[in-house]
Amino acid sequence: MENLIGALIRNWAIVVITLTAVALVFLPLLVLLKYVRISLNILRTTQPPMTRNPLDYERLTGDAVTFPAYDGLPLAGMMIRAAAEVPRRGMILFAHEFCSDMHSCARYCRPLVQAGYDVLTFDFRGHGDSPDEPGYTPRQWVTDRELSDIRGAIAFAAASLEERRLPPQVGLFGISRGACAGLLLAAEDPRVRTVVADGAFSTDTTIEYFMKRWAYIFARVRVVYENHHPAFWRFLRWVMIRFAQREFRCRFPSVRKAIQQMKPRPTLFIHGERDSYLPVEQSRMLYALAGQPKALWIAPGARHNQAAVMHPQQYAAMTLDFFDRHLAGIPAPAGRGDALPPQRASA
Repeated sequence: MENLIGALIRNWAIVVITLTAVALVFLPLLVLLKYVRISLNILRTTQPPMTRNPLDYERLTGDAVTFPAYDGLPLAGMMIRAAAEVPRRGMILFAHEFCSDMHSCARYCRPLVQAGYDVLTFDFRGHGDSPDEPGYTPRQWVTDRELSDIRGAIAFAAASLEERRLPPQVGLFGISRGACAGLLLAAEDPRVRTVVADGAFSTDTTIEYFMKRWAYIFARVRVVYENHHPAFWRFLRWVMIRFAQREFRCRFPSVRKAIQQMKPRPTLFIHGERDSYLPVEQSRMLYALAGQPKALWIAPGARHNQAAVMHPQQYAAMTLDFFDRHLAGIPAPAGRGDALPPQRASA
């Protein structure tokens, strides 16, 4: 023991350097791994609030269709045609939310069909009548699989339009995770001419929000988790998404980055003012990054995906007006202006 103490005294500089390295490298690494391990549960288990009765609308009827996703998985869908006596205005590709199905389009698209729009709606893999993919579990976070599904949907929509000798351009109407998939598609496919995104978010920044919100679980000392540098959170979310992609065998593309790279096209963002699941700041951030023309409506008093339920008339007027102007090319009637409240719109 005396020899050991003597050796430590003689080599005090090495001892100090070693302890410093442990303090500066290994301890932060252990803390980081603890954050990653616990915060992965956000991706595994966090579920969106199911606040709506799935039968709170009357279904629309149409022709059953099937088509392959971009990776070949067969998907089920439905083509809903506008009435023959109504002048045709265009085609809408509808992307439903997580834990829903193609028929939920009735809650959002009925006024569009009545006005003259055809609607192609479909079931993402693992939902409705579309099959599961072996080894893949759909979650509320958009992945490369949902992007593959919606790529297949727009290819089918474009082929249908070309068969009728119509321009292969569509409007995209997405809800929550479906809105995320739609924005990712719009960033790469010019056939998406305009987008209505209700409850959209970017997985990376949403994960960072949840980590900050629940940081008291990760760090016992309050002064520690309240004073992390912003770079720490960005690095943590990057590391955690890499771990998650390996565990879940999928990719989590960033909607935030996609919008920054997207050629500007008309986009209407909608978000519930009282959304306690996805903060309204998510749509505000995406709106700020999007190019013109764009618009943002924060639905008063609405929770997650409830804007159409709480404000059905305004929701219908707003979405119809947006598609009319930016897909069908119908100008707003003189004196009416935008259907959005002036303080919440920009176009």
